[in-house]
Amino acid sequence: MTSAKIFKKRYFAQVVTLLLLLLILVIGAIPGYLKGKWQWEEPPPITNLKKLKQIRQTGLVLPGWQTIEQAEQLIGEQKWSLQLIKKQDAKTEAVLLLLPQNGPRKQPQVEWTEINGWGRSRWGQWDIAQSRLVEFTVKQSQAKVKARFFRAATKEQTFAVLQWYAWRDSGDPSTLQWLLADQIAQLHQQRAAWVAVSILVPMEPLGKIDTVWSEVKSLGETVQDILMTNEL
Repeated sequence: MTSAKIFKKRYFAQVVTLLLLLLILVIGAIPGYLKGKWQWEEPPPITNLKKLKQIRQTGLVLPGWQTIEQAEQLIGEQKWSLQLIKKQDAKTEAVLLLLPQNGPRKQPQVEWTEINGWGRSRWGQWDIAQSRLVEFTVKQSQAKVKARFFRAATKEQTFAVLQWYAWRDSGDPSTLQWLLADQIAQLHQQRAAWVAVSILVPMEPLGKIDTVWSEVKSLGETVQDILMTNEL
């Protein structure tokens, strides 16, 4: 597929999402308008907000993985959970970065840009290559997740990186897709609480990310499953 066709496909998907979002906003606004109250003035509460915020202090307990170190990490202007994990009975290590929603009006915005800046600041270099959209399915729930998958080369190490926004029944790296899910949830007086996820798995210097996709996908499925089961 040519780059022009890929661009047109992505552009069409964005237009469709925007039109759906506009339709939902209009439909959702009508009952509030008739009552003299706009729904977005006070969105429904996030019932598990306190539990979400706790992720910054504790990270996640992942079956099959051992936490070597966990701490809050300032990335951009936001505090993330930085968790260094190691697969049990194996040498595989990974960095798990989590940013939970911290308020009812907080929306995902520039998290991936901030991760790029943090990577350059931490390692002196953050060169992205082989970037693509991937999809995986959480076996226990059959929830489908789309994510950004790319190689990030630094002065010290090369990483395979997987990024997405997780919510209770799905996930996507696009803020528009989350906004659509949240507006649909608000029609039912609920919310699509979110957690930004960024997984960094060390790989062969300047190698092909396809060689580690199976390992990265497995970890992504585990993280999404734990978030959906215990946090979201």
